[in-house]
Amino acid sequence: MPDRQRRIDPAEFIKANMRLVPVPALAEIRFYTAHPGSGLSRLIDREDDADEAAAEPQPPYWAYAWAGGAALARYILDHPMTVAGRRVLDLGAGSGIVGIAAAKVGARQVIAAEIDRNGVIAIGLNAAANGVAIAVVNDDITKGSPPSVDLVLAGDVFYGQDVAERVMPFLNRCFAAGIEILVGDPGRVHLPRSRLRLLAEYDVPDFGDAKDAAARPSGVFRFETEPGG
Repeated sequence: MPDRQRRIDPAEFIKANMRLVPVPALAEIRFYTAHPGSGLSRLIDREDDADEAAAEPQPPYWAYAWAGGAALARYILDHPMTVAGRRVLDLGAGSGIVGIAAAKVGARQVIAAEIDRNGVIAIGLNAAANGVAIAVVNDDITKGSPPSVDLVLAGDVFYGQDVAERVMPFLNRCFAAGIEILVGDPGRVHLPRSRLRLLAEYDVPDFGDAKDAAARPSGVFRFETEPGG
């Protein structure tokens, strides 16, 4: 890897090359988001740096607002008693907007779990920009036991089959341990609808939508019933 790429500081890069703007449908929260000139590929490790003609890698998920997370954050801001005084886990936190919403309205503790190391940096910057404190775990916690929390917030964790198959056993363990679980999702194909009860819907844009695309309803659900129930 060229030395110039090794010397990139993720925090300085994010602050210099991304825009700190309100989250769509969440004027109360600002986050660092990508734009066409951000050059995010410079933050992504490449296995073959000699191939300068290679297509730019897919932008990191943490650099954009996703519909499920936006809907879940909106629900929390509108219903602060959902998190007030509670220990909260933001699972697959991405940009951290769900955890930030929880911290802003009185959660006792917020833990954000994110496996992308640049996402971890972004969460810290986004939390600071919103004047809240969040503990970030840079690990795939779905492999382990339920954490010591009262509530799991899971925004956009069913966007792919492999992710859903990893997340569901973890959520089942959390549910069995008596931990409340709220899910935010725009209705993706791997959403386990038989296990969910709809609480609210919000019209929010989604990651990957065209700039002028109409916002679509995204749901906030409570995870309920035992497997097969």
